[in-house]
Amino acid sequence: MSFFKDLSLSAFTAGFVAVLVGFTSSVAIVFQAAQAFGATPEMAASWMWALGIGMGLASALPSLWWKKPVMIAWSTPGAAVLAVAGMGYGMGEAVGAFIVCAVLIVLAGATGWFERVMNKIPMAIASALLAGVLARFGLSAFIAAQTALPLVLLMLGTYLVTKRLLPRYAVPLTLLVAIVFVAARGQLAWSSVHFAFTWPVFTMPVFSWQAIVSLSLPLFVVTMASQNLPGVAAIRASGYSDLPVSKLITISGLATLVLAPFGAFALNLSAITAAMCMGREAHEDPARRYTAAVSCGAIYVVIGLFGAAVTGLLTAFPKELVACIAGLALLGTIGGGLAAAVRDEAHREAALITFLVTLSGVTLAGIGSAFWGVVAGAVALAVQQIGRAPSAEKAPAGKDIAASGNIAPDTPVAAAPGAGKNA
Repeated sequence: MSFFKDLSLSAFTAGFVAVLVGFTSSVAIVFQAAQAFGATPEMAASWMWALGIGMGLASALPSLWWKKPVMIAWSTPGAAVLAVAGMGYGMGEAVGAFIVCAVLIVLAGATGWFERVMNKIPMAIASALLAGVLARFGLSAFIAAQTALPLVLLMLGTYLVTKRLLPRYAVPLTLLVAIVFVAARGQLAWSSVHFAFTWPVFTMPVFSWQAIVSLSLPLFVVTMASQNLPGVAAIRASGYSDLPVSKLITISGLATLVLAPFGAFALNLSAITAAMCMGREAHEDPARRYTAAVSCGAIYVVIGLFGAAVTGLLTAFPKELVACIAGLALLGTIGGGLAAAVRDEAHREAALITFLVTLSGVTLAGIGSAFWGVVAGAVALAVQQIGRAPSAEKAPAGKDIAASGNIAPDTPVAAAPGAGKNA
């Protein structure tokens, strides 16, 4: 099978780090959302089953089919919305709201309207958006030094040395050294790991207009604006513009629809973990980076089958280790995004505004900074460009941002060959 020929240690490690970062950074929010609806321990474990199976299959199967990295994740801002808005609703009403949200996501993908909107966003704005989303993780890598200075210094030193000597294995070796270090100091919380097989729990949906207004619509809006929007930016900025975005949105919606009765509240395109599996650190050859996404998907499925047990294993790592390895793994993509965002002087200020608003983490009307970053950048670009003659300068041909950071800033997000086509 060609997958095993294409698989490498760096690709598998990228998939593992993506799972590690994705789960440890937000699994607590998911449990809070489940508890807001009065979930029993069995129901909460079922949520992990549904989310793990859904993310795993929706990531691994399309990646194998198209031989390109496809990364699906749960909606972290959606979980945060549910944790707050879920009080007063039962699990049946929650499942009904999840189903309505899933139908809306399927319609957004099947009609192609979301992809058409994304096609209008210039590459400079998309690159700035991606850099702003990821830069928070880059900052966290060094903020972790406040509470774990020896660990962060060791990881940074290991990364710099291995990046010079064995660049392809810099992240795997840094992770290995960090695990050995924290294990030797007794900082791995193995006591939280209890292996047990997880069984799905079916909940009959209950539909009410109150739950649709209070849960479905906010969940849909934040998922599309705060998750799918930067997810598409990650895909396009990493050089995979020929991936059929509308089909991917539809797949995530269908997976949510099927698994909603078991606790899958909203699945969407990933941005942060996608950047880990689509970047140069996963593999030098962009054509083989799909193996990182498949590896990530396979681990998600295992997590689904063993639910809280594997979640406990992942959360056994110190939070500083997770923050540092995430930031180091994303350095190349952050740098490439910034380079593409500011290269063209005509788009530079608008791109910087997008970057700074996104980086700020501001939330307005319950919608995250990724959406408002794009809005601010688009307004700035419109004010600067309306009424002006188009520049005669031609930007250089685009390349894989994860590999070189050279993408034509004048090119719309969908300008690469095959963009906007469902092929």
